[in-house]
Amino acid sequence: MATDEKRDANANGIDDEIEPPVADVTAGSRQLVDRLEQHHGTDPTLSGGDVDARWEDAESGGDETVGGSTATPGQNDVESMGKALGVTYADNETLDPGGKEAERDAHRWELDPASSEDYAERTTPEE
Repeated sequence: MATDEKRDANANGIDDEIEPPVADVTAGSRQLVDRLEQHHGTDPTLSGGDVDARWEDAESGGDETVGGSTATPGQNDVESMGKALGVTYADNETLDPGGKEAERDAHRWELDPASSEDYAERTTPEE
């Protein structure tokens, strides 16, 4: 290329040295869609909604999950973190640290199978 020729990769009429082509801003969205399709059993909820965390490993590893050993900058939304832990509060509700967790755990379907949503379906005898 001769030195007096201008490069115009995005064909907008402006030399690329003056205005470089715009980067593909949809690449991150495509990567997130791919991650969601590959790991359809989980989503960023377990990492407090942080899509940049390794939420695919949240059910097994837990490093970047809510309360994990490696907090990420995106985990600063208290409401999302509480939802991931199964403990949420209304705006006007008094905080009860430990109390909500105990109530939640007292009715876990693993400990009390009758509390599961599909208990009636599972225990109905087949005809």
